[in-house]
Amino acid sequence: MLHFDPFDYAFHEDPYPVYRRLRDEAPVYWNEEIGFWALSRHADVLAGFKDWEHFSNTGGISLEIGQLNEDTTAVLSILGMDPPRHDRIRALVSKGFTPRRVADLEPSIRALAVRYLENVRGAGRMDFVADFAGRIPMDVVSEMLGVPASDRDELRGWSDTILHRDEGVRGVPPEGIAASGRLLRYFVDVIAARRRRPGDDLASALCAAEVDGERLSDKDIIGFLYLMIIAGNETTTKLLANAVYWLAKHPAARKLVRENPGLVPDWVEETLRFDNSTQLMARTLAHDFELHGQRMRRGQKLLLLIGSANRDERVFASPDAYDIQRDASQHLSFGRGTHFCLGAALARLEARVALEEVQRRIPDYEIDEAGLVRVHSTNVRGFAAVPMALAR
Repeated sequence: MLHFDPFDYAFHEDPYPVYRRLRDEAPVYWNEEIGFWALSRHADVLAGFKDWEHFSNTGGISLEIGQLNEDTTAVLSILGMDPPRHDRIRALVSKGFTPRRVADLEPSIRALAVRYLENVRGAGRMDFVADFAGRIPMDVVSEMLGVPASDRDELRGWSDTILHRDEGVRGVPPEGIAASGRLLRYFVDVIAARRRRPGDDLASALCAAEVDGERLSDKDIIGFLYLMIIAGNETTTKLLANAVYWLAKHPAARKLVRENPGLVPDWVEETLRFDNSTQLMARTLAHDFELHGQRMRRGQKLLLLIGSANRDERVFASPDAYDIQRDASQHLSFGRGTHFCLGAALARLEARVALEEVQRRIPDYEIDEAGLVRVHSTNVRGFAAVPMALAR
């Protein structure tokens, strides 16, 4: 019997064969033990992203969200809202992500990439996550928010702890809840400081932002800052590490990128499609709904399996092939509809610039397969450590 359980950590080593079976045998899958539905085909996941009236965000985007205590409900931020409130809040916070504001970050992102690579190139070895991929996104987000350099390692540690799940244990561990509380309290202090003395950072801008006479509450701002540290850091870190890992596994693709650096954006998009850091997102059924002959009931949880949709042969030819020359534009890694990822342009910019410098400065890296460490998380797929040797 087909069994799918997002809390099964062995599953995350290679979930794609299970996804394939779901698409073929149970495109609307019901897990009786945990109590959730799962959609696995591209068309259904796409429709689920777009149909917020039936597939609501108000219950959070994780099966675990109900286990958080009252002090941590702010973590939902705009991810836990539906229109019209979602649209009003998004309009306010999107002021920090205008195309011009994002584009203006390119020189500083490139300077960070160059500095971190030059720091390790002479040593001949590096941990790609600890020395590079985990640093750039945290630095970029922290600069935007006005977080001082002295606090960034601690914030990244809290972020890692919030996402970590022990093998065989379901739900948010006490350490994760405690780290979540610390991060929220940190941002309570940040907002209080910006209220007293505004700066030119995004946190200050959010305190002052106004649309149609409405300003964000402290709770809304704190929730959004929390979201940026978690989502803006972890997902891009995993994207970068997944990209260098899969390129090393595919010599033909590696040769193409080496010969034509202009393919780096395509390398990024194919990595997003082929092995995305965000594998799934939850929704809550706001109304009874029928799909493929299955009747789903109001209040039930449903998972949108992004990782499966991105390998759907109905949309992508030879979906299990890593082909950086394909048209990957239909991938759903940033979602669609009203909840399309607010930081998508920033993530793409960071990945492009960082990987351009990887190709320019350490193109002949060799990954130490024995030292690879994967994260243990219910919906984030990627590496906690990628040791590699560098050609001198």
